Amino acid sequence: MNQQDYKAITFSRRGRVLTLTMNRPDSLNAVNAVLHEELSRVFTDAAKDPDSDVIVLTGAGRAFCAGGDVDWMQDAIDNPDSFETTVAEAKAIVFSLIDCEKPTIARINGPAVGLGATIALFCDVSFAAEKAIIADPHVSIGMVAGDGGAVIWPQLIGFARAKEFLLTGDPIAAPRAAEIGLINHAVPAEQLDAAVDAFADRLAGGAMKAIRWSKVTTNIALRQLAVAMMDTGLAYEALTNVSADHQRLVTEFREKSAARKKS
Repeated sequence: MNQQDYKAITFSRRGRVLTLTMNRPDSLNAVNAVLHEELSRVFTDAAKDPDSDVIVLTGAGRAFCAGGDVDWMQDAIDNPDSFETTVAEAKAIVFSLIDCEKPTIARINGPAVGLGATIALFCDVSFAAEKAIIADPHVSIGMVAGDGGAVIWPQLIGFARAKEFLLTGDPIAAPRAAEIGLINHAVPAEQLDAAVDAFADRLAGGAMKAIRWSKVTTNIALRQLAVAMMDTGLAYEALTNVSADHQRLVTEFREKSAARKKS
């Protein structure tokens, strides 16, 4: 993997473990056009990387990923044709995570919101700091959770719980998320690195062909589900991209953000 090919994601290595870090800490790693495009190919590149067997995904600074960058959302409203690119990239993000044979570990160091939650939950195993929250508030910004949230949440916590959270956008504290099976582990923040490293090393020291192909086999049903649902979800998300509700809520969000910066 060539760091020069990426501006918003950085790489580090520890033995056969490759860590991918979303690196927009000043915006809590909110996804803009650059990061979205890079996420659409980084897992494919990591899958081909000859020097690693295990992938860790995390965020720089205080957050894992705060979801979509609100200025990018406004640009998509102003230029709706650009959403065609977003749709293609969104599918690539989800399917490249599902298809990556190497085990992926989400190191959720802070809030994982919207698309941030989606990519964390599509990882094979997730560890979160206890103070982290997981949320998919697409509806809070007037959009359909079409980027994969509607696919993965019900598989982890069942339809009733998933719909409660997807239809409200309510956040879940990491300990509760672990209790209901949305994530694997919630640990004190000071123990997060040790927990992730220990699990990554255990996988990296295992029978890698057996581990990889066990993942591939397990993901067959998940892939079939994503094939059945992603186009519909993203089509509905594209419709809400040009809705009056979405514009109103984006405007409100931007005004509140501007007021906070002035105060």
